[in-house]
Amino acid sequence: MQILCQIDTTDYEGWRRAFDADAPRRMEAGLTLLQIWRDADARSRVLLLLEANDRPLAEEWLRREGGFGGPMTATFLEFA
Repeated sequence: MQILCQIDTTDYEGWRRAFDADAPRRMEAGLTLLQIWRDADARSRVLLLLEANDRPLAEEWLRREGGFGGPMTATFLEFA
């Protein structure tokens, strides 16, 4: 299962430092970062694609993180 997250942040550099520092907690939650993008037209918008090995752990991580200080949406995806 994968998760597509959209985060809107006013401080990309600060957000990125916090996100990178959170790597051990993502691993504990069974999450693997597959891809990260910045919106070409709205540079404060970040999109993440994560692989989730355990949905309940991933949901708990999402609740704790709350977008690292910015609004975040998350969608769980399955292959069609």
